[in-house]
Amino acid sequence: MGNKVTRRRFLRALGAAATCLGLINTVGCALPRMSPAAAKGVWAFRSRPDLTPAAAEVTTTQAHDETASGYIFAASKEGTGDHGPMIIDDVGQLVWYGKYGSARDFKMQYYQGRPVLTWWEGTVVHGHGIGEYVIFDSSYREIARVRAGNGFRGDLHEFLISPQDTALLTSYAPARIDLSSIGGPKYGRVWDSIAQEVDIETGRVLFEWHSLEHVSIEESYFKRPDDPYHLYDYFHINSIDVDHDDNLIISSRNTCAVYKVERNSGEVLWRLGGKKSDFKMGPGTQSAWQHDARRHNDGTITVFDNGAHPKVHDQSRGIVIEIDEEKMSATLLQEYTSPEKLLTTSQGNMQLLPNANVFIGWGSAPVISEFSYEGKLLFNAHFPPDVESYRAFRFPWKGHPTDAPTVVAESGFDAEVTLYASWNGATEVVTWEVLAGPSPGQLKSAASFPRDGFETAMLVQTSDPYVAVRAKDRFGQALGASAPFKI
Repeated sequence: MGNKVTRRRFLRALGAAATCLGLINTVGCALPRMSPAAAKGVWAFRSRPDLTPAAAEVTTTQAHDETASGYIFAASKEGTGDHGPMIIDDVGQLVWYGKYGSARDFKMQYYQGRPVLTWWEGTVVHGHGIGEYVIFDSSYREIARVRAGNGFRGDLHEFLISPQDTALLTSYAPARIDLSSIGGPKYGRVWDSIAQEVDIETGRVLFEWHSLEHVSIEESYFKRPDDPYHLYDYFHINSIDVDHDDNLIISSRNTCAVYKVERNSGEVLWRLGGKKSDFKMGPGTQSAWQHDARRHNDGTITVFDNGAHPKVHDQSRGIVIEIDEEKMSATLLQEYTSPEKLLTTSQGNMQLLPNANVFIGWGSAPVISEFSYEGKLLFNAHFPPDVESYRAFRFPWKGHPTDAPTVVAESGFDAEVTLYASWNGATEVVTWEVLAGPSPGQLKSAASFPRDGFETAMLVQTSDPYVAVRAKDRFGQALGASAPFKI
């Protein structure tokens, strides 16, 4: 039985150019990418028709050596396409997609010394989450599930794994408090913002902090609801970070302030911004309705400053603030804004990358950007207009799925067969090898093709009834193979 590719017939049938490789005394012709995102902004793959997430369109990209290494992590949560966590590359091609539609805060972290994928999943009510936190290994298998302790429910805003393999997470709980000082009822209903530290392995609560015990309602800029039955979200915790001295950095959206909290007592050590700032706030340092406050090795603090809802700034921005804890002063070092002048009313984050670049997820605006530290826009990608990702990141990642590659075949004229191969989450595939033979146990190499995005289309001509595909890495080592199937 023979296997070959007829280039003349291939070009005549497609009316387009083909990429050909001569390997193992045969010629393999890879079709031009045949499964692009559909016009409506949703991916459509022949080999994985079950995966239809929103597609990202890359609109700005610089030389590869200017952007940081790694993949892009996002999680669509509403709008076009299926929702869930996704990893994409620098040209917008899908690398991995998980059908976990409620996912928030999808990122790579380290657990027990190994890189893992983490996210929150659950139900969103009144802007808060009721759910759990998931940890997947590099083979996309769930290895742990974390819950808030002491009867509270895990909120979507933060899930941070510490070097000690504990989890820092947020929760919200209804409470009653005297609101007469701000014109409300004596027994008013409010949301208490909670920060917890939980041992991941045992679930034991190691630390718990309540905003109502340490921050007065008078610090809030948020308007009290007129309806006395509507809970007043005066604080709205939305990030937790660990400072150099092991104390915590907590961001409050509705007091427009960042708090340093003593990890044992819960005492507020200082406030950055807001009505009671302990720092003299230099020009441009005051944020409004901010998210994602992070402390860095050089002592700076980064913040994603939404500046809207209600509107305070003309556009949202990422900012780097230098704080002097002796002089108690705050100075703006850098500011990052989108050339599109985005004003995002909710969500968003700012990540400092290892090469000093800055990565921003614009929250309620469907945009992801990377800047040089000096502010040059290096990368910009858009999801469809109705899609949101709570945060977005760039991380290195190596994925090794435990399932097999997927392949489908479409028969053509004169024994021509078009194969579509993919392997959701496999990051090391460089080459697809097509195998063909008279029976499932007698397959031989027929041709090889370079991987071309999430799904690679390949054309072969064979009179053999059985085919399969084998994925290989850059060293030519086999990573996995599909099951043989009859054409």
